[in-house]
Amino acid sequence: MKNTEQLKNNSASQSIAIFGLLFGALCWGIIWFPYRLMAEAGMAGAASSFYTYSIAIMIAGIYFAKHWRGIFELPLSIVFLGVVAGWTNLAYVLAVIDGEVMRVMLLFYLSPLWTLILAHFWLKEKTSVKGYVAIAVSLLGAFVMLYNPYVSSLPLPKNTAEWLALSAGIGFSLTNVLTRQSTHLSVRAKSFAVWVGVLVMSLAYILLSNEVFPNPHTLTMTNWMVMIIIAILLLAATVLVQYGVTKIPATRASVIFLFELVVAAIASYYLAHEVMALNEWVGGSLIVLAAIFAASEQS
Repeated sequence: MKNTEQLKNNSASQSIAIFGLLFGALCWGIIWFPYRLMAEAGMAGAASSFYTYSIAIMIAGIYFAKHWRGIFELPLSIVFLGVVAGWTNLAYVLAVIDGEVMRVMLLFYLSPLWTLILAHFWLKEKTSVKGYVAIAVSLLGAFVMLYNPYVSSLPLPKNTAEWLALSAGIGFSLTNVLTRQSTHLSVRAKSFAVWVGVLVMSLAYILLSNEVFPNPHTLTMTNWMVMIIIAILLLAATVLVQYGVTKIPATRASVIFLFELVVAAIASYYLAHEVMALNEWVGGSLIVLAAIFAASEQS
């Protein structure tokens, strides 16, 4: 009887975790659009990230007020998680604002490749034949998508947005590994680490790039409404994703996140009128195949 109840609880926990990851994928597959609206209104990506995450932290800070007491007792490892996750989210936003949505997404979703490499060299996990095949297929997909002899003899990202997407994918892999390892931290603590990390990295980016920081008094009611909607989506997505990644292995979570590509493909076609070229379809398909293969290697 007890075992049956435990199995039901585990099943419910897994279902909530999968829903959380799918909800996060849905949010991140569409959230580029309101950020682009903010950019068109004259607010750069780092500034809009700073404002939206500030709103998110204020809302969450009020909701979780009773948990602030133990904030200074948290381990220093949470700082590393915050910095890595902060850059991951900021780089992603900057990339989707200025780059082609699907190319940015596909470069970001080379993350299972980086997860395998991190596991091999950092965690000292032995890579199986399947793992090496996944790495090879990922690299082949990236080559097919990125290679353009008219631009460069090397298959490299063609602009700053794509380099940012690549760095965000590496950061995402590292964030997943760190989140999975941080079993001593609550979902709430890890979520706050992400939000504060984005806030700090956004401010640092603004200062280092001399980006114009808009005064709050110059923002319109429409600007504030869009940012509040983004903040609420970010709050829900972050908490649910942190819960999902905590309950589900990182590589399996990466595959579930591939739902984001479906959402982004539909949204970018109808909202931004972007169409992928044949080599991007082929390369992207190989990257997705490698991601699925990477998950089977870890299962």
